[in-house]
Amino acid sequence: MNHAIFLAGGTGTRTESDVPKQYVRAGGYMMATYAIKPLLECKHIDDVYVVAGDDWTKEIVADAEKAGLNVKKIKGFAMPGVNRQASILSGMTAILRDISKKENIEDVSDKDTVLVHDAARPFLDVKLLDDCYGAISGHDGVMPVISMKDTVYLSENGKTVSKLLDRQKVYAGQAPELFKYKKYYEANVILLPDKIFSINGATEPAIIAGMDIAMIHGNEANFKVTTASDLDRFKQLKEEKQ
Repeated sequence: MNHAIFLAGGTGTRTESDVPKQYVRAGGYMMATYAIKPLLECKHIDDVYVVAGDDWTKEIVADAEKAGLNVKKIKGFAMPGVNRQASILSGMTAILRDISKKENIEDVSDKDTVLVHDAARPFLDVKLLDDCYGAISGHDGVMPVISMKDTVYLSENGKTVSKLLDRQKVYAGQAPELFKYKKYYEANVILLPDKIFSINGATEPAIIAGMDIAMIHGNEANFKVTTASDLDRFKQLKEEKQ
């Protein structure tokens, strides 16, 4: 089966919003609703597990239902962790509990996959999801990337330039990221109890574990809402479509 984890537990402090950014409304719906929409519409995804605080889960489902989405595809919920990667493991554990009463990873099929997407990326389209699933054959995972257009430098101290990087070899990663469930679960568990808190991206545990991760072309429109200006851009784009 192809499972999906939808991360909606962030606090979004950098956007200076009264509510976490993923719950800001524009064009009639929450940001989270736009972000989960392609997951619920994608033919490859069998079920979706939402990682969010208890005070938001009902609203996520209600808003998705209001948007006419297939909320029956949402099979479970999980509590957010201390950081993003801990939240991913929380979602994967919720999936495992539904697969195996004893939470035995050996009960999971080697063919099962898990896709990770953020509620803060509300411009994902189904095509990119299709591209992810189309590329995973023969690999342990897939990550969409964007080529670097600007000259890229490395700074060792954050104050002065240390050296120039070859931008032909440097890419910006995007969500969603797709992995073979069993290998990825084990790659995360091995980071417990504390190494998981220093992980910066969903694909990092896979790289540490030696998993084979394919790269595909991402979509520049699939930007992550991080800052106040990103939030303004999200509102403008969604309001323009109304």
